[in-house]
Amino acid sequence: MNLTAPLIVQSDLEILVEVDNPAYVDARDDIAPFTELIKSPEHLHTYRISHLSLWNAASVGLDSDEVVARLEKWSKYPLPSAVVHEVRTYMDRYGALRLVARDDGRVFLESEDPLLVEQAYRIAKAKPHFLGKPGGNALEVKPEARGLVKMELAKADYPVEDLVGYVEGEPLEIGLREKQLLRGGDFSLRDYQREAAAVFWASGAARGGSGVVVLPCGAGKTIVGIVAMSLVKSKTLILVPNVTAARQWIDELVDKTTLTRDDVKEYSGERKEIGPVTVATYQINTRRTGFDKDGNPLYEHFEIFGKNRWGLIVYDEVHMLPAPVFSKSAQMQATRRLGLTATLVREDGRETDVFSLIGPKKFDLPWKTLEAQGWIASAVCHEVRVPLDEPLRTVYSTAEGREQSAIAATNPAKEEVVRELLEKHSAPDDRVIVIGRLLSQLEKVSANLGLPLITGSTPEAKRKELYDRFRDGDLKRLVLSNVGNFALDLPDANVLIQISGTFGSRQEEAQRLGRVLRPKKGGGNAYFYTLVSRDTCEQKFAMNRQRFLAEQGYQYDIVDMDE
Repeated sequence: MNLTAPLIVQSDLEILVEVDNPAYVDARDDIAPFTELIKSPEHLHTYRISHLSLWNAASVGLDSDEVVARLEKWSKYPLPSAVVHEVRTYMDRYGALRLVARDDGRVFLESEDPLLVEQAYRIAKAKPHFLGKPGGNALEVKPEARGLVKMELAKADYPVEDLVGYVEGEPLEIGLREKQLLRGGDFSLRDYQREAAAVFWASGAARGGSGVVVLPCGAGKTIVGIVAMSLVKSKTLILVPNVTAARQWIDELVDKTTLTRDDVKEYSGERKEIGPVTVATYQINTRRTGFDKDGNPLYEHFEIFGKNRWGLIVYDEVHMLPAPVFSKSAQMQATRRLGLTATLVREDGRETDVFSLIGPKKFDLPWKTLEAQGWIASAVCHEVRVPLDEPLRTVYSTAEGREQSAIAATNPAKEEVVRELLEKHSAPDDRVIVIGRLLSQLEKVSANLGLPLITGSTPEAKRKELYDRFRDGDLKRLVLSNVGNFALDLPDANVLIQISGTFGSRQEEAQRLGRVLRPKKGGGNAYFYTLVSRDTCEQKFAMNRQRFLAEQGYQYDIVDMDE
């Protein structure tokens, strides 16, 4: 028993952590690889150990003995036996079932424990994907069902390690242009970028080649993808959220590798070209043409997956992967797959599908670690609580559900707060982004404050012009809709004012903070303001939105506009 320790580990796999304890930071960092934050009030945070968090930890080499040792080190009281049992049982399951290929090309699910193979066979949704019944410690799998078997077994708490290997795509010679003066200045790989790509590649072994790299926005995830491509050296498909992201990838590839513009093609709503490297949007891959005779949707552009000898598929912002692309990914298990994201949080709860179909988390660095090393800016986060005026409070109190949310989000008093913050951050080097979800609100703020606005309907040429002016310093303030949530390269932005968001979305909060995290000239801070209508549902949403960032070590100062 150590009553000065910061953790209370409970038998339901939840962990209470004393934020004010001197050992809080060390303890939090020690348990971060196998837990997730679920509540973050001021003084006592609650973490949870999940089966998925244990499997992800196991996939990068952490074992159950180390997890138990870390919990014992920081716990006030002896660990409940149920926690030790649960950690050992579920963490040790990773790798107990393996997919392997025989010399004749057939695929088998195998284990040292024949009973485990028998249990897998009896899982109803997995059974149709097997050929025959178990024979000893192995069970033959339909080759095309490799991904579906992994997905269904993971849902049943039986994670599968895939050691089948990969088909080699069409060769592509690609080199890096390190230490050359390029468009963005001198390009040198950071150690963690090189390490992340190397862990993914694993020298070309079957244990490498599929998985997710988690790094904060501004830490160079695109560079990790480019280094991985230089290791695989094969025809590559890159899937991205939108056209802006696609063109940023193309610019980076041409700038930092030996590829030319002729080698890198865009496949989007505007252009449909396929080359040695093809950058395609998620939207174009989810465009439906109708339904087949069984009522299954047909997707117009899915042929891009099957009619090319891809050696690598890169999923940018993998936390946003649409359901139809999940289904296609289940059929692409013979192709190497790299997911890139700032957070594995998915609001639809499909984190286990990312684990099964793209791969386990292979590399992760805490945001605060990168901040301490100077690779991302220090961020000062504020939650600004703005009161509703008396008439609006009456309207809010009689409204319901989404109507209440809309009233809170569009609180007119927020505009005056934006005005005050713009005045506060009016130094020559300040670059301010105002971001929100609701177009009517953004249009009013844009018109009343005289700020240019970019939304999903803004023509691409106009977007480029405004982004370029912002980068050049000619334009210092910009209003963005949700198009600014991801894949936006505005390195000099140092202030972000969030006036409305997508309910309690943790991934959106992380993405938006990431817009201002690129290192600043002279080492200046980034400032993140989220405007919340006081005593409304927005306060509850804000608590949930902040959970992931609190897990990374960020704290929000509460500012009440009535005080």
